[in-house]
Amino acid sequence: MNITEKILSKKAGYDVSPGEIIEIDVDLAMSHDGTSPPAIKTFEKIAKKVWNPEKIVIVFDHTVPPNTIGSAEFHKVARKFGKEQGIKNLYTHGEGICHQVLPEKGLVEPGQVIVGADSHTCTYGAFGAFSTGMGATDIAMVYATGKTWFMVPESYRIEINGNLPINVTSKDIILNVIGHIGSDGATYKACEFCGETIDNLDVSSRMTITNMAIEMGAKNGIMEPNKLTLDYIAERTNKSIDQLNVVRSDKDSVYEKEFSFDISEIEPQIACPNDVDNVKNISEVIGTHIDQGFIGSCTNGRLKDLKEAARVIKGKKVHPDVKLIVSPASKEIYEIAMEKGILKTFMDSGAIICNPGCGPCLGGHMGVLSEGEVSISTTNRNFKGRMGDPKSEVYLSNAGVVASSVIKGYIESPENIL
Repeated sequence: MNITEKILSKKAGYDVSPGEIIEIDVDLAMSHDGTSPPAIKTFEKIAKKVWNPEKIVIVFDHTVPPNTIGSAEFHKVARKFGKEQGIKNLYTHGEGICHQVLPEKGLVEPGQVIVGADSHTCTYGAFGAFSTGMGATDIAMVYATGKTWFMVPESYRIEINGNLPINVTSKDIILNVIGHIGSDGATYKACEFCGETIDNLDVSSRMTITNMAIEMGAKNGIMEPNKLTLDYIAERTNKSIDQLNVVRSDKDSVYEKEFSFDISEIEPQIACPNDVDNVKNISEVIGTHIDQGFIGSCTNGRLKDLKEAARVIKGKKVHPDVKLIVSPASKEIYEIAMEKGILKTFMDSGAIICNPGCGPCLGGHMGVLSEGEVSISTTNRNFKGRMGDPKSEVYLSNAGVVASSVIKGYIESPENIL
């Protein structure tokens, strides 16, 4: 059995098979300021008390601080619910983006089943958990019962080998994979990432890859945790590695499909408008005009991304016709970046520094595009209208590429800047 099947089998109490419908207990359930109120509305029709206030997490991150009366009302509803229900893990004061905050706070462990009212809940697969997004109605049922149902997914094995070239990151790995498999090529599949490259990646890089599994349509993305990941989890949970429920695939595991990628010679990858699988080598799009650069999101707003961008932009200026928006993924990352002078580097370049949050990624807050504007972004989606006006355009890249591009005013490779 593979890692996904093993986790679901343990929860079901018997060996499960792909295609089988199962009902299982959930270890952790999450919603944010955008999805909590509709979940609460449904919950209140079916129950009075949540099943376990210590296993529910509510994070305010999509519009923080509120930018409209409507979002302020959403915050009020969710905050009231959290207090009334005694929810311990209530993060309402700008702690950061949910998918960064949960691991930082030690709430994510290998072997868990985690559900969230946000499609990028698949991020936690980087820690060896089965994690997936679902709608607000399903989350309401989980809040009430602690249970949910799944159809056990078929699994894809995605093996990544090779050493990362200079200026190439895990963002380029996952964009390359999505470009080959397609935006619907892994619909309702468990995408298991493995290989020597994956084994050697740090925690941030691994999170970037599982975060974007949903962009192939996957039910979940997952990896066997490596030593760096286990050390991170142990530190955050105050547990020893021996206390963690690490699940690994059997060597004779069966997969519906197997893919193999050698990334040792790839260029930085760019997802071009208006589909995440419209992926091209940077050499094919250098010179494309931009109006905005954004560094942040649950995909690439971590300290490693900020460091990479700062390395490129240090001592240089953002092009006068371009705005650069930087939003660290969490308060913790913000504080470290401030202490290390990384934020000062961005400010000296002419960047706008925003508090942690999701806002620009979904075209909701602190960076909305107008008609005809073009953004290059470290986010995970570039659908039409994703970051603002339907007639705007979004290109996706790694943080170093965003930094080099905002200096020039067009898409540019870091190798031509440094």
